[in-house]
Amino acid sequence: MEYGINSSSLTKSQFAALIDHTNLKPVATRSDIERLCRDAAEAGFASVCINPVHVPLAAGLLQNTGVKICTVVGFPLGASAHDAKAAEAAFAVKQGAQEIDMVIDIGAVKEGRFADVEQDIAGVVTVSAPAAVKVILETCYLTENEIIQACTAAVNAGAAFVKTSTGFGSGGATVDAVALMRRTVGSSVGVKAAGGIKTLETAMALIDAGANRLGCSAGMELLQAFPGR
Repeated sequence: MEYGINSSSLTKSQFAALIDHTNLKPVATRSDIERLCRDAAEAGFASVCINPVHVPLAAGLLQNTGVKICTVVGFPLGASAHDAKAAEAAFAVKQGAQEIDMVIDIGAVKEGRFADVEQDIAGVVTVSAPAAVKVILETCYLTENEIIQACTAAVNAGAAFVKTSTGFGSGGATVDAVALMRRTVGSSVGVKAAGGIKTLETAMALIDAGANRLGCSAGMELLQAFPGR
């Protein structure tokens, strides 16, 4: 993985390769997912991020394209039982998921039960291998110290990424949260910014703050706005 990316030096294809092209809407249809996959393959996005029910469809459509299949676990509240999250992740990987975006136990974070938080993450990491696990913190609900402690738990549990948001909370990715997450994890894991990334200016600011993956539903619009170089 690459860290310390300077947005001004990115080519269009390099920018595309940072994007998880996302449709997590509850009303998403098979035709919506087919379109998402076509766009992702054409653009060269890192992955499609979809709900678990669509994993087999996307896995078939994106075979041999280089676009990964990313799905979500414990989504969007993070309040599933730990064993249920692990079982959901294991089943998704069996069906073709190559990346797992799991929602942290937010209530446990708020209570300071970081041993439980780490155990929850580790359970998903263990059953998901070799799929990479991204841990969604839902930073809009957390203090700076809680973000630091949650990131530390994710690193200790073997996560590949920490991620800002589900896109279903009270707020999305912010430059300050991304910068704090990057300072906390250093170069050991990735940082994914997600939620509310609608403009190229926002995307670039998040990359410069330390994000090396962007989760957004506006990936095609962002790519179209990217200078042609």
